[in-house]
Amino acid sequence: MTPRLGAEEEFHVLDVESGHLVPRAAELLGRLRRPGFTEELQRTVVESNSAVHTTLDGLYTDLASTRRRLDAAASTLGLAVVAAGTVPLARIGPRNVTADARYQHMADDYRLVADEQLICSAQIHADVPDRDTAVRAMCLVSPWLPPLLALSGSSPFWLGADTGYASWRTMLWQRWPTAGPVGCHPDAAAYDRSVAELIGSGVISDAGMVYHDVRPSAHQGTLELRICDACPRVETVVLVAGLFRALVRDACERLERADGPLCDGRHDWLRAATWRAARSGLEGQLVDPVDRCAAPARTVLTRMLARLRPALEASGDWDTVHGLLEEALAAGSAAHRLRRAAQADDLLASIDLMAAETRGERPAGRPRARRPRHLTAVGAHAYDRGPTAPAPSA
Repeated sequence: MTPRLGAEEEFHVLDVESGHLVPRAAELLGRLRRPGFTEELQRTVVESNSAVHTTLDGLYTDLASTRRRLDAAASTLGLAVVAAGTVPLARIGPRNVTADARYQHMADDYRLVADEQLICSAQIHADVPDRDTAVRAMCLVSPWLPPLLALSGSSPFWLGADTGYASWRTMLWQRWPTAGPVGCHPDAAAYDRSVAELIGSGVISDAGMVYHDVRPSAHQGTLELRICDACPRVETVVLVAGLFRALVRDACERLERADGPLCDGRHDWLRAATWRAARSGLEGQLVDPVDRCAAPARTVLTRMLARLRPALEASGDWDTVHGLLEEALAAGSAAHRLRRAAQADDLLASIDLMAAETRGERPAGRPRARRPRHLTAVGAHAYDRGPTAPAPSA
């Protein structure tokens, strides 16, 4: 059976005239029908939750429609919404935390780390047969997550400066005590014991603060991808979703056939591989998950695509993912496009490009990324985390 998909996207709320990040998420949420939208740690962020889909076409239609709704609501308030890891113009302050007891506790406990949580990500859920399989599959998909980060890199700027990174969000995010690669666990019980130990240590207050790059959902039968920046182009989210679903499907099938361990237990190199992807994006080298040596991003992603072809074809995703990857490699990372806009003009031009791409627009004269075929969206229920479930980026 083809694993179903869902996505969570976070959006920065900006003043449309100045381009500055503003703490007006509550006002924006007030203009929307709340199911499917929620607040985050910082009052500068709005999150959307998709329905559950069996096809990439359905996911694309859903996400594109959600973005149009957000843009329409924001425009009535003199605001814009931007899907990107960071935005260029922001101010750090301790007073912008959402009025929620959990968030207030996090702000008090983590101080500047929480104050500087002015970042947005995209998360993908893919169905798994059971929780034990989810935990064991994490080991097999983890080596391939840094290339997905490279595809999503959209945060070259921070507080008005060019960081030199494709994903500065990753550098900010990894300061949380549980962020980064997940360890190896033989089954769900072992994973849950590890989480309980973290809570018992007092470093985190609840299971929702386990911020690994991939984790089993606490409330759904899914594996959740958490390593990626929010993406200006919805096509990038769909591309990442297709590749992640293929990774999960491939991992589950390997586990079904396996007579022994499939993971060597060595995940120490993954933090370095993640740093490399955050630094380089699609414009430099990545760490090849097969031989753990440096290779151009195009080479790593092309090999990844070939490796996943059987899983992609089994889900009916090959043509869409192959086409979207070719377009992504030709266009370059969002970080590259945003940096180029700023260099040609200024930071406001970069912000304008972020907002335009979030709306689904493309600059005149540049190639338009290949979209999935437009089909009717499938699925009626969102992956609802429930009232006690974790906030995706905090």
